[in-house]
Amino acid sequence: MRRLLAIALLLDGHSREAAASANGMTRQTLRDWVHRFNADGVTGLRSRTSPGRPPALNETRWEELKSIVLEGPDPERHRVVRWRRIDLCQEIAARWSVTVCEQTMGKWLRQLGMTRLQPRPYHPKKDLEAEVAFKKRMARPVRKRFLQSDLSSLRQRIRPMGIALAKMEIRAPRSS
Repeated sequence: MRRLLAIALLLDGHSREAAASANGMTRQTLRDWVHRFNADGVTGLRSRTSPGRPPALNETRWEELKSIVLEGPDPERHRVVRWRRIDLCQEIAARWSVTVCEQTMGKWLRQLGMTRLQPRPYHPKKDLEAEVAFKKRMARPVRKRFLQSDLSSLRQRIRPMGIALAKMEIRAPRSS
């Protein structure tokens, strides 16, 4: 809006200095806006998004990063059993000479749709037959509902609130 107003003041015959100071900008800034107005019209006065910093990883490296995370580390080569963010930062720095911090790696993993959830650890020397035998031995039968005798004994243990209050005694505090 300011830019359009500054251009309107110029078209009305005001000086560049007066139009710029009336809209809170320098003469050089107003000159840049005049050039954009002359080139593109009123649409040229809109703010443009700057391209920004180029991404650290291109599309092929994004896919490769995702496959690296999904495949997991090689215990002999990487000397870890599961990836941590710092381990992935080191792996990326070694592979592609891209240095990023742990926060950035966490952001990238979220962008890739990865979560921090991990499966339960699986011991390589686990004995499945021993596990099944243990589960069978420790399993208890589960009762689907209470028996009538259980309900009657439960009712006998629960007293109405009024009876419990009537039995309470109120004692005066001891004087010392």
